Amino acid sequence: MPRPLTAVLAVFATLTAAAAAAPACDPERIEILAGPGSRSFAIEIADDPEEQVRGLMFRPALAADAGMLFVYATPRRANFWMRNTMIALDLIFIDDSGRIESIAERADPYSERVSSSEGEVRAVLEINGGLARALGIGRGDQVIHPAFREAPDEVRCPD
Repeated sequence: MPRPLTAVLAVFATLTAAAAAAPACDPERIEILAGPGSRSFAIEIADDPEEQVRGLMFRPALAADAGMLFVYATPRRANFWMRNTMIALDLIFIDDSGRIESIAERADPYSERVSSSEGEVRAVLEINGGLARALGIGRGDQVIHPAFREAPDEVRCPD
């Protein structure tokens, strides 16, 4: 093979490998690297106070591959209750590096019991109750989304 063609193929192979390794950074989806695979959810973003207060209240159902991501301007301790929420939810607390800090499983509909993060978090992902355990999602798993600015280089979304 002529040298210039070999060089072009080498560059193409390098770019293709880099693209394959780059995280999928669609702001309307979130990816969780759990165990040997990944789990992806279509998400709604709640990033202003009004959206965060309303959350998933008054909704009778949530698709199995859907969720709501509550994003905070700065990391903070997060507290949630289920008043006026009609469906059981898993609350996944995520730190600024995109690591799952803790999970409150199967928060009961209509409950005023408070579920809290253990420390400061950048975001909280709500998904159907029991789904985190069923999919093998747990503490320490990596979450990929543009909201996590301090994620490790290999999973950080470009600015």
